Amino acid sequence: MNSKRAWLVWGAAVFAYIVAVMQRSSLGVSGVEARQLFDVSAWTLSTLAVVQLVVYAGLQIPVGVMLDRVGPKALIVTGGVLLGVGQLVVAVSPPTIGFAIVGRMLVGAGDAMTFISVMRLLPSWFRGPILPQVSQWTGNIGQFGQILSAVPLSIVLHGVGWSPAFISAAALSVIAVAVVVMLVSEAPEGVIPRSTTTTWRSAGRQLVESARRPGTRLGFWSHFVTQSSGTVFSLLWGVPFLVGGLGLSSGEASGLLAVLVASGVVAGPILGLLVARFPLRRSNLVLGIVFAMAAVWTLVLAWPGTPPPWLAVVLVVVLGVGGPGSIIGFDFARTFNPLRSLGVANGIVNVGGFLASFVMMFLIGVVLDQLDSARVASGAPSDIFAFESFRIAFLVQYLVVGTGVACLVVERRRTRRGLRHEEGIEVAPIWVAALRRWRMRRGPRG
Repeated sequence: MNSKRAWLVWGAAVFAYIVAVMQRSSLGVSGVEARQLFDVSAWTLSTLAVVQLVVYAGLQIPVGVMLDRVGPKALIVTGGVLLGVGQLVVAVSPPTIGFAIVGRMLVGAGDAMTFISVMRLLPSWFRGPILPQVSQWTGNIGQFGQILSAVPLSIVLHGVGWSPAFISAAALSVIAVAVVVMLVSEAPEGVIPRSTTTTWRSAGRQLVESARRPGTRLGFWSHFVTQSSGTVFSLLWGVPFLVGGLGLSSGEASGLLAVLVASGVVAGPILGLLVARFPLRRSNLVLGIVFAMAAVWTLVLAWPGTPPPWLAVVLVVVLGVGGPGSIIGFDFARTFNPLRSLGVANGIVNVGGFLASFVMMFLIGVVLDQLDSARVASGAPSDIFAFESFRIAFLVQYLVVGTGVACLVVERRRTRRGLRHEEGIEVAPIWVAALRRWRMRRGPRG
């Protein structure tokens, strides 16, 4: 455990995840070009991203069950193959949306198999306080895939064209598959992987048991509220908002997506240390991140006129923190589930953020189309990506994330009640704990 071999296996698995994130986010930098190539409305364009996320979220629990049965390596390899094939279909598709939708569905299926499989590897190779930190590093380093799509893929797309860009993306998945086949093992030598002892019947039973645990549901809602806003921004609506709404160039918009990733990379290790240091306050970290994102979005959408570029930078920095913040949901799954059912628990948690994301993506596209139709009916020229339209469409986030916050608070109460009854651990509200700490520090002077 925690050996040089463990780090080699981790590095190979994380490389596969980086490539998966690049394939996932490739549509985000090509949204404007996709609309022009396929000549579709904002609602239809959103279906490209929505079907990808629907497939991703819909496969999380089945993949989680398979993960506890067949092991992570097989699923990472299968996922890489599907990602490559999906991008190849997108690359060679004629200028009709149907083929591109099939390609993005394959991308969603391959992506669904990658992240939770990588996370499932970690407890087999790492132990102790390093484990939650490695989990954070996994999620954060994986987001470099967004930089690959925001910079080199974007350069190829705008310089050479649609097909060469997506063919090169597919080729990178082939390389990732080869690396995983050569370097990744299920567990250290002499240790039998837990997955090989799991039957399909017991895997289904573990699914039900895991879903019944309040800690698993707490992880689901933590992922739901932290990941969704940044995912919607980076996967589809960020570049149209920055270019069409705020008037930035495509290069500036791609640069801001890179800033979003860099923000997560910086915040991730800090959150990992905080989670390890204050494991009973993880939900407070989640809520703090959500409230910070809500505050910045409110400032952006309420700004009189077009928001200045510096505010767009603040927005992407705060959204970037949501990515590593969502990893806390998997830490809840690890804490409240035995290792034998960790795959399916991670699958349940991972559904959360992507469920919220595709609902928000779809509704934002619908609102943008309705507002543009009203604009054209009034005699004004069509402008789907006008800032005034985004100002209204992005309000969808408050409804979706607000619902998730309410559910998170309910599941946190149930989880803490279970800790009190089963382990005798009392988790007081944070203001009560802070007051007690202040009184203890005062000591005899009090």
